[in-house]
Amino acid sequence: MTEQDRRRWDERYAQLGPAGAVTAPSFLAPHVDLIPTKGLALDIACGQGTGSVWLASRGLDVWGIDVSAVAIDQAREFARRNQVGDRCRFGVVDLDQGLPPGPPANMILCNKFRDRRLYGALIERLAPGGLLAIAVLSEVGAAPGPFRAAPGELPSAFANLELIAVDEGDGHAWLLARR
Repeated sequence: MTEQDRRRWDERYAQLGPAGAVTAPSFLAPHVDLIPTKGLALDIACGQGTGSVWLASRGLDVWGIDVSAVAIDQAREFARRNQVGDRCRFGVVDLDQGLPPGPPANMILCNKFRDRRLYGALIERLAPGGLLAIAVLSEVGAAPGPFRAAPGELPSAFANLELIAVDEGDGHAWLLARR
């Protein structure tokens, strides 16, 4: 990622201010009973850590990564305020360089971030029985664009996993799958 992009994300998170309430990502709400309550979770492009803190409050140990140092500082503070700082660790990572090395994850959350180059690495990082939850912008119901998934992109990319739920429309696509 360019330094200009990194600064843009830092400025965006600085303007947002601290994260609010601990809630499940909206696409996961109907599937909460499938989310693990123990093990390791990896939160890709975690932003202010709302997904990380939600997963940690369920009992998972979470590693949240994002390109913005400002977002990571906010995520650490949000985890501390919600008494799960001991279950969360956060790091500044440029995902243009790929996923950083780490152990297999029982849960991978990738909410509002898309990089097709990482799809294979996400599958490889999942532990046997691990759950992948991914939500991205989509061309379905919206204009095409470089950050939007093509129709059917997610189920095609993750066809080797056990698809649990998938949907696309109104400019969004999401998938829940198990390894």
